Amino acid sequence: MPDAQITLSINAHDISVAQGVTVAAAIAMAGNAITRRSVTGAARAPLCGMGVCQECRVTIDGRAHQLSCQTLCADGMHVVTGAMA
Repeated sequence: MPDAQITLSINAHDISVAQGVTVAAAIAMAGNAITRRSVTGAARAPLCGMGVCQECRVTIDGRAHQLSCQTLCADGMHVVTGAMA
């Protein structure tokens, strides 16, 4: 069903997206593309979109360093980015 919507939490805010959307895209749709911070505190965001650059790493359902550009959203998923740091 291509129009099916799922709901996930990004930094404790719920967002609904279509099935098949990546976590990186959902983060951008939520209004803030920052996925993590560098060791110096600089904001980082997805760059390559294919998992090579590792800039899209987030915590998904308690598992750190997950590639958001390679992970499809799932209903009830909890995502924490480094945007708040």
